[in-house]
Amino acid sequence: QVHLVESGGGLVQPGGSLKLSCAASGSGFSINTVGWYRQQPGKQREMVAEEIYSGDTKYADSAKGRFTLSRDNAKNTVYLQMNNLKSEDTAVYYCNIGIITSDLRYVENWGQGILVTVSA
Repeated sequence: QVHLVESGGGLVQPGGSLKLSCAASGSGFSINTVGWYRQQPGKQREMVAEEIYSGDTKYADSAKGRFTLSRDNAKNTVYLQMNNLKSEDTAVYYCNIGIITSDLRYVENWGQGILVTVSA
């Protein structure tokens, strides 16, 4: 498995921007999928952005046009750039990386979660 450490959360005003980072470390794996999920207060965890192995990225309707998933392969880090933030974006955000292990198992790994608060 890989170990994921998230950073970049915090308080931001509506209309502002924030960039979340998810740094992965480990060995004996190959990245299959990456994604960002969030859990809004009182709600279940939902997908925000997912990048599958092919490189295609899917965004939640609420995130389209505002959020962008990206990678820095050299740093083994994935990002979620969030622009034009709204109060409803307030949530705990989780990075997820699905890996293929050396013995060909698919394993999902989660970051610790990081709080984003959008408020004036």
